[in-house]
Amino acid sequence: MGAQGRVVCSLIFLLRALAELAENSEFYLLGDYLLGGLFTLHASVKGIVHLNYLQVPKCKEGVSSVRLEVMVWAGYKMKVLGYSLMQAARFAVEEISNDISLLPSVLLGYEMADTCHMSNNVHPVLYFLSQDDYFPPIQEDYSHYVPRVVAITGPDNSESPMTVAHFLSLSLLPQGSYGAINDQLRFPAELRTAPGVHHQMEATVQLMLHFRWNGILVLPSSDDYGHGNSQLLSERLAHHDICIAFQETLPMPQPDQTMTQQEPERLEAIVGKLQQSVACAVAVFSPDLALFDFFREVLRQNFTGAVWIASESWAIDPVLHHLTQLQRTGTFLGITTQSVPIPGFSEFRVRRSQVSRPALNRSRLGATCNQECDTCMNTTESFNTSLTLSGERVVYSVYSAVYTVVHAPQNLLGCNQTSCHKEVVYPWQLLLEIWKVNFTLLGHQIFFNEQGDLSLHLEVIQWQWHLSQNPFQSIASYQQSKWQLKDICDISWHTPNSTIPVSMCSKDCQPGQKKKPAGIHPCCFECIDCLSGTFLNATGEFDCQPCPSYEWSHRKDTSCFKRQLAFLEWHVAPTITVVVLAALGFLSTLAILIIFWRKFQTPMVRLAGGPVCFLLRTPQLMAYMVVPVYVGLPMVSTCLCLQAFFTLCFTICISCITVRSFQIICIFKMARRLPRAYGFFRYHGPYVFVAFITVLKTVIVGSSILAVTTNPTARTDPDDPKITTLSCNPSYHRGLLINTSLDLLVSVLGFGFAYIGKELPTNYYEAKFITFCMTFYFTSSVFLCAFMSVYEGALVTILDLLVTVLHLLGITLGYFGPKCYMILFYLERNTPAYFNSMIQGYTMGRN
Repeated sequence: MGAQGRVVCSLIFLLRALAELAENSEFYLLGDYLLGGLFTLHASVKGIVHLNYLQVPKCKEGVSSVRLEVMVWAGYKMKVLGYSLMQAARFAVEEISNDISLLPSVLLGYEMADTCHMSNNVHPVLYFLSQDDYFPPIQEDYSHYVPRVVAITGPDNSESPMTVAHFLSLSLLPQGSYGAINDQLRFPAELRTAPGVHHQMEATVQLMLHFRWNGILVLPSSDDYGHGNSQLLSERLAHHDICIAFQETLPMPQPDQTMTQQEPERLEAIVGKLQQSVACAVAVFSPDLALFDFFREVLRQNFTGAVWIASESWAIDPVLHHLTQLQRTGTFLGITTQSVPIPGFSEFRVRRSQVSRPALNRSRLGATCNQECDTCMNTTESFNTSLTLSGERVVYSVYSAVYTVVHAPQNLLGCNQTSCHKEVVYPWQLLLEIWKVNFTLLGHQIFFNEQGDLSLHLEVIQWQWHLSQNPFQSIASYQQSKWQLKDICDISWHTPNSTIPVSMCSKDCQPGQKKKPAGIHPCCFECIDCLSGTFLNATGEFDCQPCPSYEWSHRKDTSCFKRQLAFLEWHVAPTITVVVLAALGFLSTLAILIIFWRKFQTPMVRLAGGPVCFLLRTPQLMAYMVVPVYVGLPMVSTCLCLQAFFTLCFTICISCITVRSFQIICIFKMARRLPRAYGFFRYHGPYVFVAFITVLKTVIVGSSILAVTTNPTARTDPDDPKITTLSCNPSYHRGLLINTSLDLLVSVLGFGFAYIGKELPTNYYEAKFITFCMTFYFTSSVFLCAFMSVYEGALVTILDLLVTVLHLLGITLGYFGPKCYMILFYLERNTPAYFNSMIQGYTMGRN
């Protein structure tokens, strides 16, 4: 094209622009093909819905209460970022109209509407789907239906794109989205001009892995956006060693941005949990409007030291960033699209429209679709500096969406270098062509992948509050094609000495503490001390290992030590005391045996049993001699001696006393009535009874030895588990009870015979001596059995030995002591004449 042709074209476009001024406004631009736009310009909305009156929500009738700062509230009342995105769409359309290489001779227009932050989604969509009569038809086939607009860009919040997509998918009207979860199966007409949410989650996970954070706090909003993103993050974290310490849902504000009575209490509880958590990394998946009250509560409770990870919905929100007090709460990081500067857009964003007259017949539309914003320009001017410094990130997604729609119909319109045929373009045709676009825009290749996403890079940004710096400084980049986070720069951490914060689900456990999982994640745990007798080795962190039977450990030990063996030793006081008593008993028994041997023919010795008393004294001496076997380290031989020989000796002693008490009863009770039986019991009965009891006791002892091993066995002292008590078999108590039961039965029998003979002559009345011996034995044995039933420590062995020695001393001194005293000091009473006189007196008394 020559110079004259370029001049002619420029004059034509100039005249066209001048002619369009009368029909131009911020929300509407006439054109051969219209591009629809849905943007959030107002955050507060007042809707009147009653049974008798219905009215479309009016965005400009927001509540006027002031929060914290007038500037911030004005920014939220009028969405600065939403207005910036709308301006980006207008800028792209006007830039395309001035470019003779794109759709020559075709006039591209636009139609914008305010969605009032999800409160006015359906009404504008129905209007865009309709034709000049404002009524979208209900048809069976929309293949040849031409709606008012050829494509729609937006909405720009979290949930609205999915709501709009349900309507647009019916006629396959292309929708350029940049703030929703892409789902090609459900919404085939939706195309994302921003990286997919899966990549955003992957970038978040890799950021945590880079700083070795294994614990994270997740705060999703109560809408679909929060639930969907938190679920995707949980799925990503499941493949890595990163745990969610806890997850709490942030309440969404009401349409008029007011809170219910329960919401402040809910926010206070959530921030309270953040204060108590060990993890400091907080991932927040929520629309920006739900965060104003939350961060106000964070500031009120003076919560500091956190690392806030912002999702793309609020990562570069200029109004929230304007709360400079947030910098003392911690470090703010965000995941957003890469910065792509758009030449000339910063000036265009704050350029005021030269006419205020709306287009013809637009009054009705302005009253129903919220196409007015009186304060948008003034508020945007106050934030334009921060918007310009931050780089045009999400703005580029809108900008590229418009260019995508423009590149698609070139084949449908048969465009060449000079003109295009203004033919009817059906939505489904345009959608197919959009999938095929592949062009370069500001140095970036624009095409859609199989998931319907543009292959744009993501960036990790950090919030800065220095006036001379970019408020959203890039610190890392993420490549979609490689699923890789790279070029991570230094971060100015808001921590003491600018050190990297540590975000863990739980504190490191101290040595000797096991980790008890708290929840479904292995890195969220409670630290519990290993109990005594267990230890925590280096291979297992979640289970305390039990110590071997011969070792022990204290609480919170990391290793075991050998138990202290406890047994009767010669140098300890209890052993010395018992051995001295046994020696005295042995000597006294030996002395009594000598006295009885020298005075064997005297009536007193004959009364004591004659030959039977020697049968009693011999095993008693042997029992005293066995006492030292108790002392020292138990062995198989000593265990056999204690379990067999010692108990048999003592049983013989008890049975001899019992049979002697029975002999005396026979002399006075059976001699005249049963002379034959008396003769048998007098001469042979004692030996038969003692032999029977001995054989029975041998069977009991033999069975016990055969049933239970005689090898020494270690038993833990219940009072001091680090001490191991050695005994002759693991069933020592049970075997001792069985052996003692027979002796108790024999002693009770002897006590009964002695009680029957209480009326016998004084010299023959041995009930008080036998009663003393048997009562002492009975009570001490019962005490020993009761003590063993509740205690299993080393005192059992000492007490058993002491009781046994006392039993022997009781027999020696209690039964034979008085007789030796009579033999040695009352010789006149140890004569046959004296005993006969006593018998005669007893007989005369009975007669």
